[in-house]
Amino acid sequence: MKKLWLTFFLISCTNDKAKEQPNLEQWSDEFEVVEIKSPIDGENQKAYFYKTTSSEPQPLIVSLHTWSFDYTQYDSINIQSVEKDLNYIHPDFRGPNKSKDACCSDLVISDIDAAIDFAIKNANVDTSRIYVIGNSGGGYATIAMFMKSKHRIKKFSSWVPLVDLLRWYDETKIRKLEYANDILSCTESDSNILNEDIAKKKSPIYWQTPKEKLNYASLDIYTGVYDGMTGNGPIPITHSINFYNKLLNDLGEKDKSKYVSDKEKLFLLEYRKSLGSFGSIAERKVFLFKESNNIRLTLFDGGHEILKGFAFEQLIK
Repeated sequence: MKKLWLTFFLISCTNDKAKEQPNLEQWSDEFEVVEIKSPIDGENQKAYFYKTTSSEPQPLIVSLHTWSFDYTQYDSINIQSVEKDLNYIHPDFRGPNKSKDACCSDLVISDIDAAIDFAIKNANVDTSRIYVIGNSGGGYATIAMFMKSKHRIKKFSSWVPLVDLLRWYDETKIRKLEYANDILSCTESDSNILNEDIAKKKSPIYWQTPKEKLNYASLDIYTGVYDGMTGNGPIPITHSINFYNKLLNDLGEKDKSKYVSDKEKLFLLEYRKSLGSFGSIAERKVFLFKESNNIRLTLFDGGHEILKGFAFEQLIK
């Protein structure tokens, strides 16, 4: 399938880091802070952890922090996990994405896998029901785990993710967003010249698709249709669309209607209007829905956000 890479954004000096949620609330005493030793470099990585009180094995929720934060970032999904008495872990995986060890490096993948190992060893986990979820930088890490995790994970839920550091660097640099400097740091770049080789190594759009994984796992990608526009978020919707199309192409999908066509992409970028009747999620209109091979793409009426109640219920059902 011929690829047409499109980027749409408005030039702005606005700092869209406000779209990432800081620690406005406190973690409850039901969670403990644990330390998990990296199997690669021996570094201790912290995580918030809750283990079920049930005598029956329960699912494990692996919730991943956003781009600029670490394991301490408050995550309301933790409350929903406790209310249903499900196992939960919120790992650090090298903290904010502004160092060479971060940005979906091999260390990051290993750290999240190690957090899952820790939870399985220390809690009553139903290993057939392991779920990974994240938004923004956490959505990026969720995509990376789909591509490279060693674990047999049942569901991946990625909200407003970035997937291509090369393109996101250009997009954030033009808009004068701080993320551009973060990308330079995590790719070991010099003199404001992006190290494209390292950027590609840390960008799931360039990775090999794990075709066999879709025999038992599913991937949901959700994106607010206004993301990437001034005041609505820093990540253009083309990241989600292009990654979805990349997966289908790698899987050899022959039905062209399953892909997001160039015409559909251009219409969404130009008009931000619905392309049909796709229902709604959490009372938000769905502008486009596509699916193939246990991979689903949903573009909804919204910006750079996760619809947490809906996201959690969809994850565990």
